[in-house]
Amino acid sequence: MFDLTGKTAIVTGANTGIGQGIAIALAQAGANIALVGRSDANETAEKIQALGQKTAIIRADLSSIEPCDYVIKEAIEKLGGVDVLVNNAGIIRRNDALDFTEDDWDSVMNTNIKNLFFLSQAAAKVMVENGGGKIINIASMLTFQGGIRVASYTASKSGVGGLTKLLANEWAGKGINVNAIAPGYIATNNTAALQADEKRNSEILGRIPAGRWGDPADLGGAAVFLASDAAQYVQGHVLAVDGGWLAR
Repeated sequence: MFDLTGKTAIVTGANTGIGQGIAIALAQAGANIALVGRSDANETAEKIQALGQKTAIIRADLSSIEPCDYVIKEAIEKLGGVDVLVNNAGIIRRNDALDFTEDDWDSVMNTNIKNLFFLSQAAAKVMVENGGGKIINIASMLTFQGGIRVASYTASKSGVGGLTKLLANEWAGKGINVNAIAPGYIATNNTAALQADEKRNSEILGRIPAGRWGDPADLGGAAVFLASDAAQYVQGHVLAVDGGWLAR
């Protein structure tokens, strides 16, 4: 039920961190992987190829919706199809709400929610023609909580949760499963500032029942599950992978 052999998965923002961890896990389950983003994803590609799976690097700036159709077309041409889409690409801007700028608002919203919707739409059009597929959005603890100093990020990730449910409502009958993963505090470039802040790092660890920051690989099992036939009747769900953070 968890075998992804012969499937093609698109993973955005897969050059490092969470995207890399998910891409490698999907490859371990048998999928071929299209790696999408602005940055060099050669390291991820080499790890996937070492597993015996095919991969393609698709360079695209996901701060706008312009490359959405191109990404899907390239994945089909290079790897033969689009069975799974993982919308992982995202950015964050930090500032007090009183000082937050329009540029910091728009840049985050354009990447984290606007591009996610239109890339999902482009993929879904192909999936409908092919009888179905899986879309996995990357949400956040801030899908459930407010946070501080990350106004646009919180708004975007709250939107990811709602949009996941809406798309599941519209596309479940078309054979497309739309779900999301909400990572807890994962050790990545995006959280480097928090890890380096001794006081904040201590506060965070003190609330995580697992007693540690998560690793990108910790998200792999959830991604494989949601991408596989094992999740065929799972729709519109936001699966927290958080070491128990939300349960505290």
